[in-house]
Amino acid sequence: MSNHGVAAVEKALGLLDCFRLGAEVQSLAQLSSNSGMHKTTVFRLLNSLERMSYVVRTADGRYALGPRVLYLGKLYEQSFQLGSLIEPVLQELALATRESASYYVLHGDDHRMCPYRAEPSEGLRETRLPGTILPLDDTAIASVLKYWGKADESARRDEPLPWFTAGVRDIYTAAFATPLFGAGDKFIAALALSGPASRLEAADRTEISRVQLVAATKLSRLLGASPAWCEKIYGTGNVSHD
Repeated sequence: MSNHGVAAVEKALGLLDCFRLGAEVQSLAQLSSNSGMHKTTVFRLLNSLERMSYVVRTADGRYALGPRVLYLGKLYEQSFQLGSLIEPVLQELALATRESASYYVLHGDDHRMCPYRAEPSEGLRETRLPGTILPLDDTAIASVLKYWGKADESARRDEPLPWFTAGVRDIYTAAFATPLFGAGDKFIAALALSGPASRLEAADRTEISRVQLVAATKLSRLLGASPAWCEKIYGTGNVSHD
């Protein structure tokens, strides 16, 4: 069986990937520029996608995603439980680093919640039950949630991902945190590695960063983020160094 695929199908799907937040409606010229394909090719693909209701033409002649995309998105959404995607990645990360791996989301205006968590099988660790709610403090985890989820510029940090803090919430714990994205490249959560401050401060920062960014890339792609966005956010240029 061939693994080469069908070029026309890949081009059509690539064209759909050009639609994103802030660019929900685009002209033929914009789609040609954003996809890197010739206008004639884009026009032919759009005609096929329009017939199948994957795109619609607006009154001014531009294009937007059509109702078939929404139908498939809802079908996909109902085909899995979120935890079945998140928990295996957290378990892999905890196993690889021997630290606690967590998935944090915003909870109201001033708090964060940890709905999913995986603990290492051995060693001293910071234990926390899934469902724990904590304040949006100055830890790396909360800073990621504030900066990416609340557009709070005061939480922005200049260092590359993942962000790291030690001894902020208490003197004994530290954490690495990086943002996670989903459909439409929209921010949805923070991925965290946490443990004793003494151990994480002495750890190989480069290796921990590499492993966490690989996990963040995998999880964001599973949750619907585009390859281009993941490369931009988690690319090797963003790996933290000592």
